[in-house]
Amino acid sequence: MLKQVLLAASLLVIGLACSAAEDAAKTYVAGTDYDVISPPVRTGDPNKIEVAEFFWYGCSHCYSFEPILQAWEKTLPDDVSFRGIPAIWRPNMELHAKAYYTAEALGVLDTLSPVIFQAMNVDRKQLASQAEIAALFTANGVSEADFNKAFNSFGVKSQVSQATATAKAAGLKGTPALMVNGKYYVSGGKGGTQADMLKVVDFLIEKERAAKVK
Repeated sequence: MLKQVLLAASLLVIGLACSAAEDAAKTYVAGTDYDVISPPVRTGDPNKIEVAEFFWYGCSHCYSFEPILQAWEKTLPDDVSFRGIPAIWRPNMELHAKAYYTAEALGVLDTLSPVIFQAMNVDRKQLASQAEIAALFTANGVSEADFNKAFNSFGVKSQVSQATATAKAAGLKGTPALMVNGKYYVSGGKGGTQADMLKVVDFLIEKERAAKVK
């Protein structure tokens, strides 16, 4: 099943690449295809064009978007960076955000992120406690002591607070959503399908690249 999803995602990216010339000629309009964030949100690296995804592990749309997004991310040039920003608007979502930043802090994000997505969307686990989340980490090679230390650390708590502030500044309304260089907000409501959202993002990346040259 996973191989089929990855294959479909790869074929989608190939299709997007084949229609690059056509898409490059298309102009997307602020207010219609994407929103302008004012004032802009600070990015992690001002020397690169940053693309950020607002997501939630329990969001089925984020789960289906993940393989498409990962395949697209592999095509990004060196002047573009990518990061995930977990969305938080309920207490249990804060736990899931802490799980994301814990995995990142422990260097196991690539391994644990798909595990958490599957646990919530396929296995229908709520992951409503630190103990439930710890069980996923320990089942995938992380010691419980290391997990608890990172999960309860000041660094992870600070990142969760920053994620909340960033989402508020960007005007986050739902997931998945994408933010380009802290200036532009792309959602399914205006961007269209998940593939169309990435076309809008590609357009905005080029827009930012041209602005940097000027």
